[in-house]
Amino acid sequence: MKRLFVYMFILFPFFALSQEMPDADSLTLPDFKGIRVYKTLSGALQNPDSVMRLDLSKQKLKEVPAGIQQLHNLKELILAHNNLKELPEWIGNLSGLEILDCSTNKLTALPASIGNLSSLGILRLNRNLIETLPPDMGKLKKLQVLEMWDNELAAIPAEMKGLYNLKVFELRGILFTNAEQQQIHDLLPETQIYFSPACNCPR
Repeated sequence: MKRLFVYMFILFPFFALSQEMPDADSLTLPDFKGIRVYKTLSGALQNPDSVMRLDLSKQKLKEVPAGIQQLHNLKELILAHNNLKELPEWIGNLSGLEILDCSTNKLTALPASIGNLSSLGILRLNRNLIETLPPDMGKLKKLQVLEMWDNELAAIPAEMKGLYNLKVFELRGILFTNAEQQQIHDLLPETQIYFSPACNCPR
């Protein structure tokens, strides 16, 4: 019922997203055009040191394959549109990762080790069931884009005030009161934050 209300309440703002995003010149995001995208882990593991991009989306995965740990030069990992309920602690060992897309899964939380992804510039977590974020998110000093629309967040940890390079924080599709929205703005005053209209919903 909560999600049905959200969809009815904020449908239009989602269509406006592309028009409201900051100018591309204000972002210095990873660009891996021209670099091969591997679509299977078995194929990637044939020559693991050469793999920079891996797309395992839409493969009905229920857990993140442990073999990914062998891809020491991985820069982009796409796990979108699967059935993942959690990310493993070892995800934080992928220290070279610059783009991580876990959109449209069943995640309810993130491991503390997410804070070890020191090279991460883009983190996409849209359309999950995430209720809380670990304080370690504040360690992602290179993060510029954090997409979390359509989750179950009630607040963000105070440690995220240290994300000085965060340019875009997408939070539409989540019910926040005016006070909660203001608290998030106060933590990240230099970040362009996208909310749906505030609600008077009880917590």
